[in-house]
Amino acid sequence: MEFIRSEKVRFQHIDYAGIVFYPRFFEMLNGLVEDWFAEELKRPFESMHETNGIPTVDLKVSFKQPARLGEILQKKLWVNKLGSSSMNCGFKFENELGKTCLEGTVTLVNVSISPDRQTVKSEAFSDEIVSKIKPFVAEKTDN
Repeated sequence: MEFIRSEKVRFQHIDYAGIVFYPRFFEMLNGLVEDWFAEELKRPFESMHETNGIPTVDLKVSFKQPARLGEILQKKLWVNKLGSSSMNCGFKFENELGKTCLEGTVTLVNVSISPDRQTVKSEAFSDEIVSKIKPFVAEKTDN
């Protein structure tokens, strides 16, 4: 199963050439992850980040085609691999014609944060969170 949300390319997203400035894609991706955590995993960032976090530790991106002002992007997220304290997610942003603008993978790690915020260490996902993530794990097919 994929987590899918739409986002309109706004003036704030574009550069002088009239296309999405690449760091804005990263903000859109982070918004997609944040929405997935809040809506599907019931772990909104505003409550999670008191004692835990889910930092990005690896990000691989391919820019396939420009996205332009006014376009509606379909942003898709799924899980490629779920570990005990980390997950590798795939993502793809498509325009209204179904053409891929951006795709890649992001590795997220579940961490605990000490009360003084000086120590951050990986921590296993709870059984409850694992059960909510599992429907988004992509099925592997042998070719």
